[in-house]
Amino acid sequence: MMGRYSNDPQWEDVVPISQEDSGPNALAVIAYTEEYSEASSYMRAIMAANEHSERVLSLTQHLISINPGHYTVWLYRADTLFQLGADLHQELEWLNGVSLKHIKNYQIWHHRQMLLTRLKELEPPLEACKGESEFLSEMFEQDVKNYHVWSYRQWLVREFGLWEGHGELEEAEAFLARDIRNNSAWNFRWFLAFGREEQTDWKVPGDAWDRELAFTKQKIEMLPQNESPWSYMRGLLEKHKKPLSGEAEFASRFANVERPDEVRSSYALDFLADAYAEDEKRFGDARRALELLETRYDPIRANYWNYRKTLLGQSAVAVG
Repeated sequence: MMGRYSNDPQWEDVVPISQEDSGPNALAVIAYTEEYSEASSYMRAIMAANEHSERVLSLTQHLISINPGHYTVWLYRADTLFQLGADLHQELEWLNGVSLKHIKNYQIWHHRQMLLTRLKELEPPLEACKGESEFLSEMFEQDVKNYHVWSYRQWLVREFGLWEGHGELEEAEAFLARDIRNNSAWNFRWFLAFGREEQTDWKVPGDAWDRELAFTKQKIEMLPQNESPWSYMRGLLEKHKKPLSGEAEFASRFANVERPDEVRSSYALDFLADAYAEDEKRFGDARRALELLETRYDPIRANYWNYRKTLLGQSAVAVG
């Protein structure tokens, strides 16, 4: 039966190379479709000849439409684009459609990074990444917690220096305004606030600490039984080497161990248990917080909270 390529005069000079996984001794032959087997055979021949041409772009596009996870085809396509000096903005437009169709595909993001990296060498950085924010918004409309999209957004900020003045922090706030439990948005906010310090010699300005702490407290007040801002506040205090006990008064507004019937947040109790454990004189309060978690507010993890009680004072004993 004649196939798409064997019947095309444009490909008559190419001798396809079949995959050698059949025959009497084959252990497990993969049941490829005839369409995919033929296209792959021509792809092997093209790669063996190290050909980079317009017809290669057509062939790789066809193969990607059948198997968007074929990383070898993606890499060869990128190499061909660069060899031909192709219009990379046009390639991004095509890639947008593929990405929206296959939102959990890893290869589309690596390909995109390669394109943007090359564009950055050819154009001013902000011109090279123009339009990326709008594209990411389209992706988030389909899945607001897509790991690949958030990872790519972090890469984009790092690669193009979009830390400040480009709307990224405002976008993070907007995501949290829509869904205060969006852990991906919380993680991205932390990255914007402190990620630059991990990548360069840049130092976090003092007002960033005040801004982040105030923002986190505001979100806790809005929804106390939300683990994300409590974790964020713990991270802030740890990063700045400040004791949890410094925020015990704030946390006690949502879980006072002296008024067990009025607890509004199990996460506040957990925070207070650790905050009180910093001071030997308040071990009793720490124990009460853990007992409330064990018996009333998080009994499904009773064994864990009971174990935490056994740890009270151990660090002090070890030091002594």
